[in-house]
Amino acid sequence: MLDASAAGMLRALFLHRRLVLQLVRRDILGRYQGSFFGVAWSLVTPLLMLAVYTFVFSVVFGARWGTASQQGGKLVFAVVLFAGMLVFNLFGETINRAPTLILANANYVKRVIFPLEVLPLVALLTSLFHAAIALLAWAVIAIFVLHGLPWTIVLLPLVLVPLLLGTLGVSWMLASLGVYARDIGQVTSILTMALLFLSPIFFPLSAVPVRFRAVVMLNPMSFIIESARGVLIDGHPPDWLILGAFWIGSALIAWLGWWWFQKTREGFADVL
Repeated sequence: MLDASAAGMLRALFLHRRLVLQLVRRDILGRYQGSFFGVAWSLVTPLLMLAVYTFVFSVVFGARWGTASQQGGKLVFAVVLFAGMLVFNLFGETINRAPTLILANANYVKRVIFPLEVLPLVALLTSLFHAAIALLAWAVIAIFVLHGLPWTIVLLPLVLVPLLLGTLGVSWMLASLGVYARDIGQVTSILTMALLFLSPIFFPLSAVPVRFRAVVMLNPMSFIIESARGVLIDGHPPDWLILGAFWIGSALIAWLGWWWFQKTREGFADVL
């Protein structure tokens, strides 16, 4: 009988840690196999998207971030925007892949010895690798534009842990649902795009009218993005009380996702 407990989740992930690392390496190398730039695309892609977003919002719409000067406004906007996009892409890339993870690896389903539960973790760690590469590029740009980085940057992992746990839990749910309902992937893509523009990425939270600010904060990505931006740029530690609540909530979501995946996986072979 499959173990759907929290302890079973930790034990399974620990026992298969070497397999996970091998699959992550294969996933990263396989994605760029045969391409001219190879793994460098993990750096080129976010930079190209940053250039496009910066042009549209900063040049076309004339957006500025806070009290940024006219001269350095576009560069500051790019740095702030890039920080928010880094966090969201870590979430969005993993979530959008989740519904097709089992479908894309249907040959593993009937192999009893293969731990299907590691596939969402592999997708998450692959996204984390790309985020780490993009973060290095962001740091170089930020040092030039902001004339240094605050010490609070070392707190970034503490801010990202709830995001990683929550994303993993949701990925387990979506990976399972994607087997039984093939249109989950389309729904997920639409919701992710909507969440992108409803998160304080292209605008500061202070720009939202007061009457709508509480609604925006109901989006869990808002607190994570604002906290990440605070430790990366503003030098402000996160609100530890709220962050602690996010740790607890995301751990619960991770376990619920694991529980759902373990309870529904027995029907995968029949559907596929």
